[in-house]
Amino acid sequence: MPYFIYKIFTMPIQRLEKLEQHESFREASNRAKQLRAELAGDAQYIIKVIFAETELHADDLLSQVRAATPGPGDD
Repeated sequence: MPYFIYKIFTMPIQRLEKLEQHESFREASNRAKQLRAELAGDAQYIIKVIFAETELHADDLLSQVRAATPGPGDD
């Protein structure tokens, strides 16, 4: 399964933009780090790597709202 690199805009609404696709995690991770370094303080979007069967599956996974995990002191 491929690794997809996405640019995720959160304002005014969440919008996903697929940038690249890689076959290995190492390639995808290194490229994402490079893209984040180029971002350098531009808070308009974030860069994420996602492991998914297809681009549609990656879109679905990134669009899901995840429940917050309990932190220290949360009971």
